[in-house]
Amino acid sequence: MDMKKNYFEDVQLFTSPVVVFWFAFLIGGLYLLPFVVSNYYIYVANYIAINIIVAAGLNLLVGYAGQISLGHAGFFAIGAYGTTVLMVKAGWPFFFALPGAALVAAGFGFILGMPSLRLEGTYLAIATLGFGLTITKVIGRIELFGGRDGIHVPDISIGIDTDKEFYFLLITMTIFLLLLMRNLIKTRMGRAFIAIRDADIAAETMGINIVFYKTVAFAISAFYAGIAGGMYAFVIKFIEPENFTLLMSILFLAMVVVGGLGSMMGSITGATLLCLLDLKLRKILDIPYIGEWLRGLSENWFSITGVSNIQYIVFGSIMICIMVFEPLGIYGIWIRTKKYWRTWPF
Repeated sequence: MDMKKNYFEDVQLFTSPVVVFWFAFLIGGLYLLPFVVSNYYIYVANYIAINIIVAAGLNLLVGYAGQISLGHAGFFAIGAYGTTVLMVKAGWPFFFALPGAALVAAGFGFILGMPSLRLEGTYLAIATLGFGLTITKVIGRIELFGGRDGIHVPDISIGIDTDKEFYFLLITMTIFLLLLMRNLIKTRMGRAFIAIRDADIAAETMGINIVFYKTVAFAISAFYAGIAGGMYAFVIKFIEPENFTLLMSILFLAMVVVGGLGSMMGSITGATLLCLLDLKLRKILDIPYIGEWLRGLSENWFSITGVSNIQYIVFGSIMICIMVFEPLGIYGIWIRTKKYWRTWPF
């Protein structure tokens, strides 16, 4: 087994020429994708990239800092509404409105992080759940945000008119944020998050400021969700409070758990898998053979209107199987596969 002998070996992005090759291959493939696929698959790629940003931020909070949140749909909504309102009402350009809304989300995240100083586990989950449910109700009652009727999202107005052009902006931003998160985890702050996750009392006795790092973890995670929410608004073009539900928060958490806690690769793979399942299962009745079987099953034994919610049954089943058979998620499967081929055929 290769052992890292100094700090610089731990923080370097490329550990070998092979890694450089595959990284360049991946980046090249991402930027060439819009030229070889239809507009629908560009939309799918945009949807996946947005959820990868959220999953990366939430994984910092849950996987690295050891906290939990069921209210990330609230931060997501703040980013979406904040970006839209700053552009429509205040006349801010896109590149100022987006980070501005994300900073507002980070401020709410910092405040929400305060209960984490006294609450843990299910109690903290309930506190964050309350925030996620409250923020959408409040937004729905303020006319500035369009109330219950929602609000139309303006054009970015920087020469980005098509899904393909928006894809290039979004994928560049996603890569930058992922690299930023990866570097953050390798810094002193990232190591402090891990120490708090593993043993907060021991970390505090070593001089780590628990109050600061727990609240900052919430703020950074909320910032990422705010950025993703702002980009999400430009994908769907119209936002309303009903877009940001409890099920959205649960889906975000499922991406992190299924992908693998405490893993950047887990955030990417978990978000990609569940986004594809989400989009595919929305039209489950159109799937050959399976759709016909489900329609017949529902007509004879259940309600046909309940078939549209089959995706949540699938998501729940996947999470149960992951927790039972592979607690490290997809990242754990990747580790085992890599170890197997390294020692094959012995």
